[in-house]
Order: sequence, then structure tokens, then C-alpha cells
Amino acid sequence: MPRTLRLSFAIVAAVSLAAALLYTSFLGSAEARQPSQMSSAEVGKSYQLTGRVVKGSVKRDGETLHFRVEDRDGGHSVGIAYSGQVPDPFREGREVIVTVHRAADGPADDVFTGKPDSLITKCPSKFDDGTEDPTKMEWRDSDNRVVDVD
Repeated sequence: MPRTLRLSFAIVAAVSLAAALLYTSFLGSAEARQPSQMSSAEVGKSYQLTGRVVKGSVKRDGETLHFRVEDRDGGHSVGIAYSGQVPDPFREGREVIVTVHRAADGPADDVFTGKPDSLITKCPSKFDDGTEDPTKMEWRDSDNRVVDVD
């Protein structure tokens, strides 16, 4: 096989692999949204829904887990019908990420179907007692004293 033919074949293969990588990276990914942004969700399109599991909303119906997810700062929530593996740390009040889509024949406008085995639970930090405001940052100097930056 001549050298230029092998080089041409290698270049075509490299370009094809790069195109496949770009396709799976950008076009195959789901858009991340919070529940308040799901009212405009298109039927059949996948979204990564992120938020906090609403207390008192978790119910199991056979193999399907039904729960509601609300915005991190509270307010709007949407229902999820999920089938698949449920992580051990999954609890009410915990932050989750789940891939969902709005089905054309879904049970209600604010209920989405979760993609099987896509549920991820954010574990709380063992150093966080839950009393701190997560939006407030604390600055410390080299002697570990709190510095007022306001």
C-alpha cells in the first residue's frame, strides 16, 4: 500500500472519530434545568432536572418511584415518575439530578418521566450541619480569623 494512501486513510479515520466525538458531546447531551424552567419543556426532548426532593412527596407504586423536585431556593416544583436504580443516599430534602422528558401521553403537565438509572443524589457534606446560609461566604485570614469584607 503506497504511503500517501495510508496517510489519507489515517486522516479520514481521525476526522471521522473527531466528528463522532463532537456529536456525542454536544448533540447527545441533555439541557440542565430547574423545575421553574420546565414549563416550556418540549415533548420527547431530554433534560437534566436538578433540584431538591420535596418533603412528603416520595411514594412508591410497584417498580415506579413518584416524587416531586423543587427549585433549590424553593417555590416551583414538578413531579417525577422514575423507574430504575435508586441511590442509597436518596432522601426527601436532598439535591438530585435526574434525566427526564415530557411524554406526549403523560399523566399531567407538571409530571415528567425519568430515564431509568439516571437518578443521582448529592450527598450532604459531613461538615455541614445545615444551619449555614449556602449563599454566604466566609473569608479567613492566615491566622484563621473571620474577616469582614463588606
